[in-house]
Amino acid sequence: MARLLIVHHTPSPATAELLDAVVRGASDPEITGVEVVRRAALAATAPDLLAADAVVLGTPANIGYMSGALKHFFDTVYYVCGDDTRGLPYGLYVHGNLGVEGAVRAVGSITEGMGWTRAAAPVEVTGAPDKAALEACWELGAVVAAGIAEGD
Repeated sequence: MARLLIVHHTPSPATAELLDAVVRGASDPEITGVEVVRRAALAATAPDLLAADAVVLGTPANIGYMSGALKHFFDTVYYVCGDDTRGLPYGLYVHGNLGVEGAVRAVGSITEGMGWTRAAAPVEVTGAPDKAALEACWELGAVVAAGIAEGD
């Protein structure tokens, strides 16, 4: 069975809504053969990443950058997993009350350095998540999970 790892930092109700939408999309009953594993960014480990067939990253934008928790995750896995995860499909969602561009750019730089492959466009949410934002996160989870589903 394929494994989708969701690494997230979820400190607010808004980021929790986005995470829930990603999980619902990834767990859609029409997508078979995918185990969805959620790990808080401060708890996710190199073995978690090495066991994954794809990853979705979720972070708030803090002062124009990804959360320190997600940065910590990257710091702990970058050299340990770099060569073994080249080509790994990934998705990203970012929530901020102001701009999220810096966080998106920073995650993109790191994932590019790791040789990961973007499976879907990043979902960028500013302010309170609305219906469109939640649907975009649902779709992100579904697209990344479907990409590794049995038979693909």
